[in-house]
Amino acid sequence: MLNFIYYPVSFILWCWHWVFGKVFGEASGFAWALAVVFLVFTLRAILFKPFVGQVRSMRKMQEFAPEMQKIKKKFPNDRQRQAQEMQKLQSEHGVNPLGGCLPMLVQIPVFIGLFHVLRSFKPGWGEVYFFDKAGVDSFVQAKLFGTNLSTFITMPADQLAAFGTERLNVILVSVPLMIVASIATHFTARHSVARQNQAALDNPQTAIMNKLTLYIFPLGVLVGGFFFPVAILLYWLSNNGWTLGQQHIVYKRIDAEEEQKKATVVETRQALAPKPGAKPVNPKKPAPGAKPANGAKRQPTAGPGGSASKATKAAKPEAEKDANGSSPNTEIPGLTPGRSTSKKPGSKKRR
Repeated sequence: MLNFIYYPVSFILWCWHWVFGKVFGEASGFAWALAVVFLVFTLRAILFKPFVGQVRSMRKMQEFAPEMQKIKKKFPNDRQRQAQEMQKLQSEHGVNPLGGCLPMLVQIPVFIGLFHVLRSFKPGWGEVYFFDKAGVDSFVQAKLFGTNLSTFITMPADQLAAFGTERLNVILVSVPLMIVASIATHFTARHSVARQNQAALDNPQTAIMNKLTLYIFPLGVLVGGFFFPVAILLYWLSNNGWTLGQQHIVYKRIDAEEEQKKATVVETRQALAPKPGAKPVNPKKPAPGAKPANGAKRQPTAGPGGSASKATKAAKPEAEKDANGSSPNTEIPGLTPGRSTSKKPGSKKRR
């Protein structure tokens, strides 16, 4: 039913076993253990770019988390409207929530596929997906510190006898792997939680997920180690080790990019801001009678009945002056200077 998962997983495992089998021998437990570890590394290398997108998506979602809370408060009883507004907000910020879940969604079927393939490696079996009978026998006979990679602590005694492995050897190999894998899971989650802002930490749903990833998941690895084969424990340990190192590198690079953006913004503001003590430069007014520059506004002129500007008064034509250089006499004979011409002296309104 899930052969589309089992065959690719078994093929990658076969390729890495072929590589390390040339170094340590085909039936070596170290060759098979390294094949499992590099199966994880191959998968995580393919998912490196989606992981970076996941981190950026989470960072953006943390930035507009307060806006999402406002939407929930604005439409407390309308789930459909909440979903519409949140989708609109996510599209405006260029965030795809499904893109952040892609690495996890891909790892789950790979984990299931590897678990099924390894459980299929049993004594006396023939071909198992991409492995032929010789490959299956090589895996069954391989020992890692006296323990077969398909065995687990709670395996029935008759099956352990078929593998030629004692339970004590399985315990001695599995328990350290369980403890280290559990600690690695905790520190991976702790490193991720430390990147969350205060708004995300105050969210009740985020607080619940943080507790699950910090304590429940590591405890699940510790308890599940009693039922997981040694190869699965190696898968879990190498997966968490890769994640911890990848988070450190990616977060460091993203932090450097954000610091560079902030520095660029500050430099731009400083370049546009006036220098200390410098006076602002006002544009020069056009000379009287000069045409305004392209795009410049024309100076207002005196309207009907309005007074002329000072420049207009000062620029009277020379023709208004008489030949002696004095202004012409404009007084009316018989009118006292300073008196208005609208009314004559002594005139009264008749009744």
